[in-house]
Order: sequence, then structure tokens, then C-alpha cells
Amino acid sequence: MVKTIKKLLYFPIAYYFRFFAQIQLAIWKPRIIVVTGSSGKTTLLHLIESQIGGKARYSHHANSSYGIPFDILGMERKDLTPNEWIYLFLFAPFRAFKKAPKEKIYVVEADCDRPGEGKFLASLLKPEITLWVSLSLAHSANFDYLVKNKRFSEVKEAIAYEFGYFLEYTQKMAIINEDSNLIKKQLVRTNILIHPISQNSLRSFKFLEDRTNFDTKDKKYSINFIVPKEVFYSIIMTNLLLESLDLPFDPNFINLTLPPGRNSVFQGIKNTIIIDSTYNSTPDAVMSILELFNQYPGKDKWVVLGDMIELGDQEKQEHEKIGKIISKMKLVKIILVGPRVSKYIPPILPTTLIPLTFLMPKDALGYILANLRGGETILFKGVRFLEGIIEHLLLNKNDANKLVRREKAWQNRRKAWGL
Repeated sequence: MVKTIKKLLYFPIAYYFRFFAQIQLAIWKPRIIVVTGSSGKTTLLHLIESQIGGKARYSHHANSSYGIPFDILGMERKDLTPNEWIYLFLFAPFRAFKKAPKEKIYVVEADCDRPGEGKFLASLLKPEITLWVSLSLAHSANFDYLVKNKRFSEVKEAIAYEFGYFLEYTQKMAIINEDSNLIKKQLVRTNILIHPISQNSLRSFKFLEDRTNFDTKDKKYSINFIVPKEVFYSIIMTNLLLESLDLPFDPNFINLTLPPGRNSVFQGIKNTIIIDSTYNSTPDAVMSILELFNQYPGKDKWVVLGDMIELGDQEKQEHEKIGKIISKMKLVKIILVGPRVSKYIPPILPTTLIPLTFLMPKDALGYILANLRGGETILFKGVRFLEGIIEHLLLNKNDANKLVRREKAWQNRRKAWGL
């Protein structure tokens, strides 16, 4: 009942904050650049920020129908507790008339978690430029009914159509991932200038322990993080964006920083290496990091995987795809945490690979602590509070501040789960 009420009230309440955000945008009048797609948006936003720096303002930690209006109004949910809503409702009208930011460029990360969100955000922002980096199954459970009602033939098509509203409302130019046919199908909805990007121009992709190099037909790029091959799209998009803004571009991204949970590398106890990729868990993101980890120069590799959630009717199929990828990897241990990975992945694996399955992260933590010999390289990917496991494995306990979901509400939930 509560979930149904929240769903019904989602957009009506969001329009309350949007109304005041529109007033502030009218006062501010920035050049708006939208970064969108199913995955990779935050990395792209940070690549752009490393190049433009203080010339622009960025919608950090805000990409939804609530988060973006809050960001425009200069408001933020810090503790993620219900009491914060009182402040947000009362102060939104006053924040609408605040002094406009000094930056004349606004780079906005925008998501489409549900039907209607793409149109809601695109019609609010009316971007000058849109960068559409990816299209995959994310929050697909929210779109299942559109397929059942025969409005679309498949869930991905429904998701693509929602993201396509950003093309409809973009004023001048869009830079898109040309390798996605579903993205290309949405181009009929606009007459703006389109810059397509394809991996055909990528000659080589190589990473060291903490750096990734990309070699294209025209230029070489280097990033001081380990990132999957798909980040190539974001790199080229950043380059093209800087050219369109007539700003200098650094192919080595020397000012780049990435937020927590995006393949951060930590030193763990017993001389282990921990790769933290716990921010999100869409099918494409999981596939990408597994491909990366398979090439990563580590020994005695362990994979700790949590559930992929909100996949609706695609849940079984997408987890089985991950199982097929894992079956081809050279891994010492496979640890599955959650009811979905524990149910769908083991039957896909060959009999020579016997995974460890746990419903609760605290039980997985207990197993890991008891069985580490030393020197292992461990990848964590997925939900189910895997960051709570990592926290207990860090050599430097201060590194816990660099993990995802540090807000009070998340701390309370992990504690309730025994972490």
C-alpha cells in the first residue's frame, strides 16, 4: 500500500519542486548540458568536470525528478531521513528567488528511472547540448507494463523512448553512442546536429594497476583510474563537447577524480587488493567490470557479486548472462550474495566451478575473513550492502570514508543487517 501511494504521488510532488526550480532557471539562464544514459553518466560528468573545472556548475548526487530541482534550488538531502522533507517543502519557494550561481554553464546528469521521467526532466532543462552515453536495462521493472500493454515490443525499446525525450527538447546538438541501435532509432525525433561515436575508432585499450590507456585513430588518451572499455564513449564525448564550447582539452585528464564505488582500488588486510565497484549494478555495468577484471593484472582473483535489482521480467535472463561470463573467467573463488545471484547463477556454472552463496552480507564477510590467505585480488560488484563488507577488509580504516552510501540512513540500514 505504502509503495503504491509513493508511486502515485511521485510526479505530483515532484512538480511542486519543479515549479520553483523553473523560476530559478529563468533568473539564472545558464547554458545547459545534459549527460544521460542507463549507465556511465556519473563518470562522464566527472570527465567533463576535470576539463571545464570552475567554468561550470555540476549536478553532483542529483539526477532524478527530485534531485535535479533540489540541485537547481541549492537544496540537498543530506541524511536521507523523513524529517528533511519538512525543510525542503518550506524553503523551496524562498530558494526559487535566490541569487543565481556565477557559473554560466550547468552540466546536469539526468536519469530515467521510470516512465515519464525523461519528459519531466527534458522539458524542465531544455538543454543546449545532450550527451547520451548508453542504453541498457536499468530500473527495467518500472517499464514492464508498457510491454505487457503492447506499447513497445521490448523493455529496452521503452527505456530508449523515455531517454529520447532529451533529444526532442535539446536545442542545438547531441553526441550519441552510435553502437546502440535503440539510441539511433530515437534520432527521428529531432532535427538538431548529431555527433555519433563508435568503438570502431578505438584501436587499443590497455590498463595497468591503476591507469587505463586508450589509443584511437586520431589521438591517445589516458586516465588515472582503472575503467572498462566502454568509458571510451565518454572520453570522445568529452573531447567533442570541449571543441563545441571552444575550450582546451587535456587527453590525459590530469584533474580527474571519480566518486566512490566506481572501480576504486584499495589496499586490504593480509596484503590483498580490493576493487570497489559497488555504486550500481546494471547488467551492462556488471558485464563491463567482469571483462575488465578478467584482464586485470592480479593473482588469486576472487569475485564477490551482489544482486542486480529492479529488472522485473528480465531478472532471470540477465543473471544467467552474468553466470555465462563468470564461467569463462579464471577465478579462485566466486562469492554470491543475495537471493537472485544465488538462485540464477550457480545452475549456469560448470560443475568444476562451485560458488559460495550467501543471502546476507554479514555471512559472506565471515567467510571471507576466515578464508583469506593473503595476496588475493577481490572484486566487489553489486548491491546488498557489499560496501559494508569492504569496510571490514580495508587496511587503512580511514578509507571507509571513500566508500559509497555514507549517509546516516544507509549507516543505520547496514547496522540493522549486522555490518
